[in-house]
Amino acid sequence: MESVGFKEWAIVCEALGRGEQCVLLRKGGLAEGRKGFAFQHSRFFLFPTFFHEQVEKTRWMESEIPLQKTGQVEIKFLARLELAAMVTSLEMAEALKPFHILKPEVVRERFEYDSPGIHVAFVRVFRISTPWVIPELPAYGGCRSWVKLTNVPEGLKFASVLSDDEHRERVTSIEALISSPFSLSN
Repeated sequence: MESVGFKEWAIVCEALGRGEQCVLLRKGGLAEGRKGFAFQHSRFFLFPTFFHEQVEKTRWMESEIPLQKTGQVEIKFLARLELAAMVTSLEMAEALKPFHILKPEVVRERFEYDSPGIHVAFVRVFRISTPWVIPELPAYGGCRSWVKLTNVPEGLKFASVLSDDEHRERVTSIEALISSPFSLSN
């Protein structure tokens, strides 16, 4: 298994891990390079970050915030990419509200930043039976979306956060949204 981490706010990682979120909305980090951002891996670990985390930009309560452990990163979830697309319609970006915890103004801000559009990924999330704890290294810093992780420990076991039926319901909802007249490009 490829050992790559996708950096995301810890509170969003937790929402994904609780099944309360199934899409990722990303514009890209400052260190993405000339090609810009892309969902370039079919499976990736969710790498929780606290540096840019702003609870007031989500629809969660402050009591639901995961705690940061100094000097280490606790990886609890693996995501499998089901669909990745560039959404070029603000209406479609806003229609994704049932599938994430971000406030509408944050989605709009991300959509409008630099040039209109936002990368969207529909993911299926799996909980790691025993969290994978790694040291927080300088190489993981910076404003980038993807980080190369140390070797994946042997024997990790994964369990889907959602049942197969729940996941199928989300697939059906996402497919219905995508087939709507909104603008979406793969």
